[in-house]
Amino acid sequence: MRHHTRSIILPVHNAEPWLDECLRSVLQQDFEGTMELSVFNDASKDKSGAIIEKWRVKLEDSGVHVIVGGHDSPSPRGVGYSKNQAVAQSSGSYLCFLDSDDVMMPQRVRLQHQAAVQHPSSIVGCQVRRDPPNSTKRYTRWINQLTPEQLLTQVFTANGPTVIMPTWFCSRAWFSHVGPFDEGGQGVPEDLLFFYEHLRKGGGVIRVDQSLLLYRYHPRAATHSVLETTVWTHRVRFLEEQALPRWAAFTIWNAGKQGRRLYRSLTAASQRKVVAFCDVDENKIRKGFYCHEDSQERPKPRIPILHFRAARPPFVICVKLDLTGGAFEDNLRSLHLQEGQDFLHFS
Repeated sequence: MRHHTRSIILPVHNAEPWLDECLRSVLQQDFEGTMELSVFNDASKDKSGAIIEKWRVKLEDSGVHVIVGGHDSPSPRGVGYSKNQAVAQSSGSYLCFLDSDDVMMPQRVRLQHQAAVQHPSSIVGCQVRRDPPNSTKRYTRWINQLTPEQLLTQVFTANGPTVIMPTWFCSRAWFSHVGPFDEGGQGVPEDLLFFYEHLRKGGGVIRVDQSLLLYRYHPRAATHSVLETTVWTHRVRFLEEQALPRWAAFTIWNAGKQGRRLYRSLTAASQRKVVAFCDVDENKIRKGFYCHEDSQERPKPRIPILHFRAARPPFVICVKLDLTGGAFEDNLRSLHLQEGQDFLHFS
């Protein structure tokens, strides 16, 4: 059984408003191999349990094996724990992750399975449609338009994993090699931590270039409980571990708040590699230097602030993409640099 089954991994916590549509999308998959649905109900207090039971019958009748686990203690154990439990009770050789508030297109399992078979140590994602359509426009564009190379070079940005968690599909063997998810619960970016560990172990990142998921945006989504400062700390550490060792010196592109924040967040050894800040803002450039007041060093480090044309790569870029009507992107393009080698995006 285990060898041929594909397992859809579905953690559920108070998902009543979305669950019918989500489970209907499991029933409508056009994949012709054997499929199972592994649900873990994490202390839901609404009607989620009843909805799962109703669909269990329909799914079993259509040949989808359904496993339901869960607990009803007073408080939920969190997304990481629920996903780990759903994986542990499942039996498939491939895992298809699904969030209870999202909807799969009928060809999702089939197309991602094909890609995962060809890339056994990769996380396979897909393009998404956002619902409501106008929420997080820039983020949705980023998810859908990264090039195959950028799926690996843009892993340091504030956007998080370059293929988003509700679209993940991978082999069980690879998941076991990398995982499990962090079970710290609310406030822990368990998908980002797993993604970083995946990259550390040499995992690939692939995207099926079709929209295979309706990705819902709403105030109750678990992602909203993760603090930006928590994510920032993990990102800086990952940048220092994975990217900065390759460079003897680098320039921070942005002499404003975000650039200075990155500089202050670096270890002393990484700070010593910063040869300059660069910017387009004449007022910042006119100041000439950034003086790091908090430094223990004597004299205090004074970092030159240059016009971006006068600065030398490599750059760590702390300017948000897709915000300046293309002005920043045009400036960057004019330098004819190679992403990943001459610059990395951090914002």
